[in-house]
Amino acid sequence: MINFKKIPAFKNEDAERKFWATHDATDYVDWRKAQRVRFPNLKPTLRTISIRLPEHLIGDLKALANERDIPYQALLKQFLAERVEREWRHHRAA
Repeated sequence: MINFKKIPAFKNEDAERKFWATHDATDYVDWRKAQRVRFPNLKPTLRTISIRLPEHLIGDLKALANERDIPYQALLKQFLAERVEREWRHHRAA
């Protein structure tokens, strides 16, 4: 039997984030006993922002969204998420 270390109490999410960035979870958690959990009603926290875009860019975005049969704001969020992920991958690789 493996003796797992006790997970400390954290003051806040930042403290927990820093801890897990420098510690291996396999020293603290028996993943063989893990169970898949679903959170069907969990919704991501959203924040409204205002952004000024050129008319032609909005028109192009709406045309692309129309081809995909999705709202243009949903397509914009998808494009932003993909680009941010790509930038982070590039940043980590550097």
